Amino acid sequence: MILIADSGSTKTEWCVADKGIPVKRVFTEGMNPYFQTPGEIKPEVEASLLPAICDFHIDAVWFYGAGCASQEKKQIIADILYSFLPVPIQVYSDLTGAAHALCQRHPGIACILGTGSNSCLYDGEAIVANVPPLGYILGDEGSGAVLGKLLAGNCLKNQLPGHLIDRFMSRYELTAADIMEHVYRQPFPNRYLATLSRFMIENIGEPEIHNIVYQSFRDFFVRNVMQYDGFDTCPVHFTGSIAFYYQSTLREAARSLSINIQRIEQSPMPGLLKYHS
Repeated sequence: MILIADSGSTKTEWCVADKGIPVKRVFTEGMNPYFQTPGEIKPEVEASLLPAICDFHIDAVWFYGAGCASQEKKQIIADILYSFLPVPIQVYSDLTGAAHALCQRHPGIACILGTGSNSCLYDGEAIVANVPPLGYILGDEGSGAVLGKLLAGNCLKNQLPGHLIDRFMSRYELTAADIMEHVYRQPFPNRYLATLSRFMIENIGEPEIHNIVYQSFRDFFVRNVMQYDGFDTCPVHFTGSIAFYYQSTLREAARSLSINIQRIEQSPMPGLLKYHS
């Protein structure tokens, strides 16, 4: 049996699989070695993952994670997992996971829209081009964190109608001080902002909310996808909760730029199971 992990900034989905068939699924907190220390990641593995899979004999681990682009960060995850599961362990970026899941062994453009965002040009074997996502402060267009940031900023600067501002603040029982505290003083502000973005899917019928989401998705295409050679003819695929739940607006933004989206999957796990079967 193998253990496959898909780890974002917010959550990690683990799946024990036997010949491509899922046997056990486990969800833990996100594990991002770019933002977290080994001392923060290791207890989550020990407390939340190991008890759930202790009855299975794991022969190999495939870990796909946010923050795992460099060899140094990959090694952090590999060392932590190996300390508990002394078996062959392969660690790849979450973007490679998206490419494997969405494109399998065919060329395409693979995109992630979740708490963060990312994209790549994949030749069927490897990533050949990647516009750097830059995080939610400098980039991450279309992500949950950026949508939440835009929403909160527009509310606090009175750039939305009063009824929407009141609805937003009461929905989460917020004050301006609460938002500032979470964003500037609490850990993982990207996760916090992404939770605020849920308000937008609940109110996507409001023209002002729709426009924020639509424009952020257009920015994602212009600043990322449209920089890849052949973007207008290459299959474009998406994975992630934001892509899945906002797919109508995402496709609308794509059509405005003559981009044809093929697949939108909420999670890459089904595709990863197929890829590793």
